[in-house]
Amino acid sequence: MALGFALLLAAALAVCVAAPLLSAEGAGSGTLPVDVTPFADLKRRRLVVYENLKDLEFEFQAGKIARQDYESLRQNYLGEAATLMADAQAAEQARESEALIEHEVASRRVRRNRRPAEEYTCPRCGFENPLPVKFCGECGSPIASPPREA
Repeated sequence: MALGFALLLAAALAVCVAAPLLSAEGAGSGTLPVDVTPFADLKRRRLVVYENLKDLEFEFQAGKIARQDYESLRQNYLGEAATLMADAQAAEQARESEALIEHEVASRRVRRNRRPAEEYTCPRCGFENPLPVKFCGECGSPIASPPREA
């Protein structure tokens, strides 16, 4: 009797432990999205270097690291931080220039695709068709298509 109860209890515990691991419906609901852009990666790496510098300073003050090792590691971390800062600044400038280029491309597309409303006005009845059409939506007469801009 006691053995059966122990086996039943062990099986129930195994199911309770394994159920959250095997269920797919709640997968990823408790995690935060990861920003994997190059700019965010540089920022994350720079913060890691700053944290390493703080730890190095603490360990040196505690007497765990010799002065020569401290100076060497500190110079390495400062050089890495400077490189990351320069890379982040270059990425920020590239991001700004890309935004300017994207804005210019979008404005040129709008100018190219936009036609004045009078091109869709019926010459017979004067109805202003809202879309480019070959025939008037009001009277059905043909509308001459304007020449396409290059």
